[in-house]
Amino acid sequence: MENSKKSPVLWKIISLVLAIALVAVSSVFAVHLKSDKANEASETTAEDSETQVDYLSLWNDSAAAKTQLESYIKAVTDEASPDFIPVENRIAVFDLDGTLACETDPCYFDHCIYYYRVMEDPAYKDKASDFEKEVAADVKQFMNTGVSVPDSMERHGKAVASAFSGFTPEEFVDYVAEYAKTPSPGYNNLTRAQAFYKPMLEVIDYLEANEFKVYIVSGTDRFIVRGLVQASPLDIPASQIIGSDENLVAPDQGDTDGLDYQFDENDQLVMGGEFIVKNLDMNKVTVIQQEIGQQPVLSFGNSSSDSSMAQYTTTNNRYKALAFMLCCDDTVRENGNPEKAEKMAKSCDENDWTAISMKDDWKTIYGDNVTRK
Repeated sequence: MENSKKSPVLWKIISLVLAIALVAVSSVFAVHLKSDKANEASETTAEDSETQVDYLSLWNDSAAAKTQLESYIKAVTDEASPDFIPVENRIAVFDLDGTLACETDPCYFDHCIYYYRVMEDPAYKDKASDFEKEVAADVKQFMNTGVSVPDSMERHGKAVASAFSGFTPEEFVDYVAEYAKTPSPGYNNLTRAQAFYKPMLEVIDYLEANEFKVYIVSGTDRFIVRGLVQASPLDIPASQIIGSDENLVAPDQGDTDGLDYQFDENDQLVMGGEFIVKNLDMNKVTVIQQEIGQQPVLSFGNSSSDSSMAQYTTTNNRYKALAFMLCCDDTVRENGNPEKAEKMAKSCDENDWTAISMKDDWKTIYGDNVTRK
């Protein structure tokens, strides 16, 4: 009798304990569920935020080039799109002077540093050869008048090779990077190394965010480009920089052919002083195939010397390909040349390339604190 009387009480206690336990478990589960949902929502928000990044924030929304590039990137990175391009084939090539960086202040960067080396560098100016001084005079004429002498590109290439002969590649690059820290003569609050077009730097960031491999293909000496880029806000590895070339030798090699000379543990590479090639026009096409080994799908240039590169990119390409040409038509924020810009815009119409207007398409060029003198 006593056990039967206690059973209802015992069952009530057990039921109460079970109820409390069930409530506790439910609460823990609810907390975890809420936390998981919060994390999921946070991740979704982060993903949405990433997809909403305006990589081209310094471009006006009215810019046709911005719209076209964004549409292109969306199409070629979507695996469901017929225009999808596999990552390994996303190759973009950029000219340097006038496309990524200031072209004339008061002339090309490689002309300016050459003139400094031959005429102003206290460590070299008294050693410069007559030929090097003649070419420096040609450069000075171009600075003052904008008119170049016949064969100026070839002469300049040979003179650069001569004036920097004996430098190791590292010494040459560091020399250029140091010179690039000097003020830009035509601008306030700007060094030569900072004279890169901010909207174009955005383009490179945008492409790299979408797994494009970016190459610089310039008419400027390869090592001069490396030095300038080293000092600049642009982050492109040396292996993706292509330019005009001079020979490299071992110091004791002399006139011995490379097939007959053996590099040993006491050797190092130095600039040999002999000009090899000016990387302009058709030479850009040749060197792209030689060094990259693939047809690009995007090309960015600014002058007729980039036309072959643009045509090569867009002609008989198995992938959707575009070419953009920068028109330097801004005479307020840049050393614009409306006549040349108009000619380039017309060339874009004729060749189905996309023209970029500095004046109309960009909110800024070098930054709002930079002004022309």
